[in-house]
Amino acid sequence: MTVATSLIPGLDDIVRGGDPKRRGEVARAIAELFFQDSAKLRPDLVALFDDLLIDLVPHAELVARAELAERFSRLNNAPRHLVKQLARENEIMVAGPVLRRSPVLDEATLLEIARLKGQGHLLAMTERPILSADITDVLVERGDRDVVRRAAGNAGAVFSAGGYSELIKRASQDGVLTLKLGQRDDLSGDHLKELLDGTLDVIRRRLSSVVNPVRQVEIKRAMAAIEEAALPPGPRRDFAGAQRTVLGLHRDGHLGESALLGFAKAHKYEESIAALSALSGVRLSILDRLIAGDRYDPILILGRVLNLGWPTVRALILLWYGPHRTPADADLEAARANFTRLMPSTAERVVNFWRNRQTI
Repeated sequence: MTVATSLIPGLDDIVRGGDPKRRGEVARAIAELFFQDSAKLRPDLVALFDDLLIDLVPHAELVARAELAERFSRLNNAPRHLVKQLARENEIMVAGPVLRRSPVLDEATLLEIARLKGQGHLLAMTERPILSADITDVLVERGDRDVVRRAAGNAGAVFSAGGYSELIKRASQDGVLTLKLGQRDDLSGDHLKELLDGTLDVIRRRLSSVVNPVRQVEIKRAMAAIEEAALPPGPRRDFAGAQRTVLGLHRDGHLGESALLGFAKAHKYEESIAALSALSGVRLSILDRLIAGDRYDPILILGRVLNLGWPTVRALILLWYGPHRTPADADLEAARANFTRLMPSTAERVVNFWRNRQTI
C-alpha cells in the first residue's frame, strides 16, 4: 500500500476490500483527473498519481485496465511505475498497448519483458517505433515466425551482426522473411549475399521486383558473386584480346558457327569461349568456369541451343581435352550420341538457367 492511498479517506478501504467494479470506477475517476491536464502536471504530481493508481489499477476489471493502458500508452509523461506494471501483465489486452508505443518504458523493462513473457508480448514490442539491437537480439532468439517477420519489417529496429545472421538462417525456410530482410536499408552487402545464397530463385526474382533500383543492382552483383563461387574452379585467363576479336567479327557480320569452328580447331580457347558467350548470351566468366570443369556436357548443351553441327561441337570437345590429350574414338562416339539425343527444349532450359542466374 502506498502512502498516497492511505492519506485519502476511504481509498485505503477500497483498495483493500472493494470489489473490482468499484476499484475500476475509482481508478477511472482518478485517471480522468490526470488526463484532463496531464501535459501541465509537475513531476511531483505525476508521481502522486502514480502512487494512487498503482494500487487501484491491478485490482480493477480487465476492461478497465485495458482502457487505461490504451490511454496511458499515448502520453509522454504517463506514470512510469504504473506503465511498467501494465506492461508486465500477462493479459495482452492490457500489456499490448504500452508495449507497442509507450514512450516511458525504459530499455531495462523492455528487455526484462522480452526475456520472460510470451509471444503475444514479443509481437506487441515489434511495433515500437524504435527497437535497439539488444532488444531485437532477444526477439530473434525467442520469437516465433510472426515475431521475427514483424521485427524484420520494422524500419526503426536495429539488428546486431549476430541478429542478422540468425534472421538470415531462419529466412532460408521463410520466403516472407526473406522479402522483408531484402528490403531493409541497413542490410549490408555481405548479409545480402548470405541471404540470397540460401534462397530459392523464385524468391530472388520476387525480391528483385519489390526493392528500389539501388538494391536491385546490389542483388545482381551478389548473385553474380554467388554464381561464380559455385562454379567449378578454372584457370585465370585474360579474355580482353579475345573479346576485341569477337567484337570485331560481330561488327563485320562474320560472327557465326564458321568463326567458332575456326577458333576451336586452332585451339584458341579464349576466342572460342568469347564467341560462345556472344552467341549464347551467357556471361563469359560463367562459361569459362563451366567449360573448364571436369565434364564437357556444357559444350553439348550450348551446341544444341545454338544449333551447331556435330563437327563444330566435336572441335569444341577436342579443345576441352587440350592439345596434349587425345580422346578415344569410343568416347567421341558416345559424346555424339548424347548430343543427338539431347532435346532442344531441355538444353534451352539449362541455358536459360545460366542466363537468369547472372541477371536476378
